[in-house]
Amino acid sequence: MHDELLTLRNLGKTSAQWLHASGIHTAEDLRRLGAVGAYQAVKARGFSASRVLLYAIEGALRDVNWKELPAALKSELNHHLASQDHRDQS
Repeated sequence: MHDELLTLRNLGKTSAQWLHASGIHTAEDLRRLGAVGAYQAVKARGFSASRVLLYAIEGALRDVNWKELPAALKSELNHHLASQDHRDQS
């Protein structure tokens, strides 16, 4: 079976399995949710994903290695994630 997620940069078998289990099956699903939304969906399913997955998803959406994402972008992603988490807890 062809797995579109595995064709994206940075996403391996485990990442793809977590995303599938979270209802994310295509690159379009990822684009629609964005990196933060997809990461939150994975975490909500109880997977012990680290922030590296957040960066990997963002890198996949931009077609760059996650290690090459600028520090400012990683900081922005973390800030967005924190504000979403805070909003969810309110």
